[in-house]
Amino acid sequence: MKQLLLTLFLLGYGAVAMAQGGDQQKKLEVRKAEIQREIKALNSLIKGESSKEKSVLSKIADNEAKIKLSEKLINTTQKQTRLLTDDIYLNQLKINKLNKQLVVLKEDYAKTLLNAYKSRSDQSRIMFILSSDNFLEAYKRVQYMKQYASFRKVQGEEIRDKMKELEMLQEKLGVQKKDKEKLLAESRKDKQELEGDREEQKKLAKVIQKDKKKYTAEVKSKQKESREIDRKIDAMIRAAIAEANRKAAAAKKAAEAKSAASSSASESRKATASKPAEAKASSSKIMLTKEGKVISDNFKANKGRLPWPVEGYIALGYGKQAHPVIDGVEINNHGIDFRTKPSAPVKAVFSGEVLSIQVLRSNNKTVCVQHGDFLTIYSNLRSVDVSPGDKVSINQKIGNVGEDYEGQPILKFIVSQNDKLQNPSLWLVK
Repeated sequence: MKQLLLTLFLLGYGAVAMAQGGDQQKKLEVRKAEIQREIKALNSLIKGESSKEKSVLSKIADNEAKIKLSEKLINTTQKQTRLLTDDIYLNQLKINKLNKQLVVLKEDYAKTLLNAYKSRSDQSRIMFILSSDNFLEAYKRVQYMKQYASFRKVQGEEIRDKMKELEMLQEKLGVQKKDKEKLLAESRKDKQELEGDREEQKKLAKVIQKDKKKYTAEVKSKQKESREIDRKIDAMIRAAIAEANRKAAAAKKAAEAKSAASSSASESRKATASKPAEAKASSSKIMLTKEGKVISDNFKANKGRLPWPVEGYIALGYGKQAHPVIDGVEINNHGIDFRTKPSAPVKAVFSGEVLSIQVLRSNNKTVCVQHGDFLTIYSNLRSVDVSPGDKVSINQKIGNVGEDYEGQPILKFIVSQNDKLQNPSLWLVK
């Protein structure tokens, strides 16, 4: 009895779990395809640069990116495999239950057919009716015979339906088992490639260790330059907030002047007398208008769904992180760095207004776009196709990517709400 109750619970729970599992499987498939596209883009970039002279540190960065993407891919495949294993188990439970039901149904149907065979002659049916004690009993016997024939028909249809359902489940189970084998094979292949990348990373690490002081000094020098760029971007954000507030204040003043001009002198004096003192604009917070509030809310509502600003892969993530090889060296990134093709087009991730464009290093430019009290910043551009005050739409090209200190095409992308930096990875589509 306990076993029966457990089976019924598992089947009932399984119906809900399989529906949810199907949605999760679709999401994982989409995520897997995105990771595979990143890996393809990375391999394409590395292959295209194979003839160029590359530093050991650049090779390490590329290899580290490959390792991280491979780990994500393997993890996603393993999640798919676990979901598929659960579905296979639940479908097998259904098949077992159907087989048991069919055994019972077929036994009952066989008994019914045997009884029908024994009383198959017209004479026996007539005698069964005529032997009734009265008309009411005869009528009931006629109805019973009709119901008996109908019952046999229902039994037969139920058996056919169960057999059809069983056949479909067995077919589905066969497909799922093949899919699972395919996922396991993919996982084995990806793990082999990952091990190869890790071995390559170990070899590169040994090269670093032979002249650790030299490479440590090189990394720290680049970190110093990077911190200087981050400092300039922080200043740019503060300047952008001040500019946004200046424009908002000017627009408000113009609106008030227009309103005052259309009012009578007495009404104007009354309004001026009763007007409360204006709040002082904050240097760290954008003062939102009604329109700005709507734009800000729309931007926030699209968290996790914003398109990538450039094609490629994420070479360096957000925040503090240890250097992949050199011990004791910490990297702190205010945004995320995209590695892409030379002069690749850079696009706006959301509609907004270009607040400012500044040259932070050499000829590389940085564009700041306002979305309410959110700012998106695109740094290290070789060329820019927009001007301050321009309205831009989502996926509109704003420029072309430039090169970093090592001559690599890198876009630094930053998201900030007022002066509070955000993790851009949480805002972009996965």
